[in-house]
Amino acid sequence: MSEATVPQTATPNDASGEGDHSHGHGQGTRTALAIGAIGVVFGDIGTSPLYAFRETFLGEHSLAIDKLHIYGVVSLIFWSMTLIVSIQYVTLLMRADNKGQGGTLALVAKLSRHIGATRYGWITVLLGVFATALFYGDSMITPAISVLSAVEGLTVVNSGLEPLVIPIALVLLVFLFLIQSRGTATVGKLFAPIMIVYFTTIAVLGTIHIVQNPYILQALNPLYAVQFFVADGWTAFLALGSVVLAVTGSEALYSDMGHFGRGPMRLSWFGFVMPCLLLNYFGQGAMIAAMDPAETFEAMKSPFFNMAPEELRLPLVFLATAATFIASQAVISGAFSITHQAIQLGFIPRLSTAHTSASERGQIYIPFINNALMVSVILLVLMFQNSSNLAAAYGIAVTGAMFIDTLLMGVLLFAVWKWRWWLALPVLLLFIFVDGAYFAANLPKVPDGGWFPLVVGLIAFTLLTTWSRGRKLMRDRMSEVALPIEIFAKSAKNSATRVPGTAIFMASQTAGVPSALLHNIKHNKVLHERVVILTVQIAEVPYVDPDNRCEIHDLGDGFFRGVLHYGFMEETDVPQGLKQMKRCGGDFDMMHTSFFLSRQTLLPSAKPGMPIWREKVFAWMLRNAATAMDFFNLPTNRVVELGSQVEI
Repeated sequence: MSEATVPQTATPNDASGEGDHSHGHGQGTRTALAIGAIGVVFGDIGTSPLYAFRETFLGEHSLAIDKLHIYGVVSLIFWSMTLIVSIQYVTLLMRADNKGQGGTLALVAKLSRHIGATRYGWITVLLGVFATALFYGDSMITPAISVLSAVEGLTVVNSGLEPLVIPIALVLLVFLFLIQSRGTATVGKLFAPIMIVYFTTIAVLGTIHIVQNPYILQALNPLYAVQFFVADGWTAFLALGSVVLAVTGSEALYSDMGHFGRGPMRLSWFGFVMPCLLLNYFGQGAMIAAMDPAETFEAMKSPFFNMAPEELRLPLVFLATAATFIASQAVISGAFSITHQAIQLGFIPRLSTAHTSASERGQIYIPFINNALMVSVILLVLMFQNSSNLAAAYGIAVTGAMFIDTLLMGVLLFAVWKWRWWLALPVLLLFIFVDGAYFAANLPKVPDGGWFPLVVGLIAFTLLTTWSRGRKLMRDRMSEVALPIEIFAKSAKNSATRVPGTAIFMASQTAGVPSALLHNIKHNKVLHERVVILTVQIAEVPYVDPDNRCEIHDLGDGFFRGVLHYGFMEETDVPQGLKQMKRCGGDFDMMHTSFFLSRQTLLPSAKPGMPIWREKVFAWMLRNAATAMDFFNLPTNRVVELGSQVEI
């Protein structure tokens, strides 16, 4: 039996998902959306020049700073960006949208509709869940390393400012997390102009140095990367662990596709962001290669800031800090979004979620995730002290998620798109080789900090699979003793007093009688005139057509069974959904409607469900989950909770 399963729910609007969907994009033009994407999506990969080139030479496995290595590293960065970001993610994976939405969980939901019932479908789900778990480690490290690397630019301006780097970075990071509850709608308007100025600035700085030393353009030839490996062998392989920092954030392009659409994001990447990044990386290489060998080591300590004239370095520090602030904001928002998806798909317990925008439903704030990230980021800064130390912890989470995406892409090519094997196999083997090499090159970093995202990932994976498994066991146990509603309705109509009003009993299953209804008639011995057993089902698509939102079945004698369908990106607003539910004995007046919820308490059991330690973890998660009242947006003064005990 699988450890975790994507809920197999009714999917009223289950098309193939192909095409460049624009759900939620408003009336913005392609160009406007492309500009917006520059401000929101590309901050992570856009701030990599602050530390990627430097870490390749001065990291744990340092390289000699000479022409062979400079040209070899620049060539590796160019071809890595081309293969991984441009071809794998922007060209191929962005075609694998789930009704316009991207990201690992959206891809897993798409794949599950095709192979979920097969013998090995559960492996795909577990891979997706583990990639999601690794993302949480990445979302902790990205704000820390980005902001630290920018603030460290102050030491280039004045070495005496070094003691202020950590305090300034911590103040900025705490401020970043404190403003999350206000939403990003207002601040987001400033993101695109700042990032456009940032990308333009780094491109201009790079171009200046390329013009001064145009020979660096020879690094476009992949033979320089090959010569690097021939000359250094194992050391060159280990250098991949730092080169990959240049493509961190590539998975974010796929995850954020639903906000802007495939076309605008491709336009942003190929038309602006990628050229700016490459100009800066080539510019850093040109600057170092043209220097006197005696000066290269000091310059390599911060090649990004040393590219600027001395009088412009302080403004560049401020601009880079603003860019890293935006990059961190994007990662934090991504953590909120992926958590919301995981909640809807049944991998994370209900958490209190606030919608921070009246017009953009994707802008949400989850206090628990925000606070957990803030504490983790502060601890990371205090533990690792500088961005170079954090770089060791950074790569393994990113490359692990990228490698899993590659494996899922293989399932996509063969099982969903049904490419011919002679075409799909070479493509798959190429990316398994590339992404596998980057992941393997990061494994030696585990003792030096790479353990952190792995520990975070394993903890998150355990929690996600425990919750999914526990919920399934609870549903199975409750189904074993469930009474058919038809039999209950006939026996109950004459055994209880009918009172005015409507009672809605929330049920996780579309069959049987919810325990709250059984307890209500057992203890209170009354039934309302209209009794609705309501189930909310989350489909494996991001959004459900409003016309397919509601199902209603008249069971007779004033009993109805209703189902509300939502996509995994939507807010489950039950009162709003009830307004659309017709043929149910009249409209729903909230002042005459009561909602009855079941609250389960777990009991230790000898039944072969989960190990006892996992049962205790699941029980803890169940106790600390947000109430169904908050999750379903039920009116607080119209809710009654009735408890029951369950053995799993």
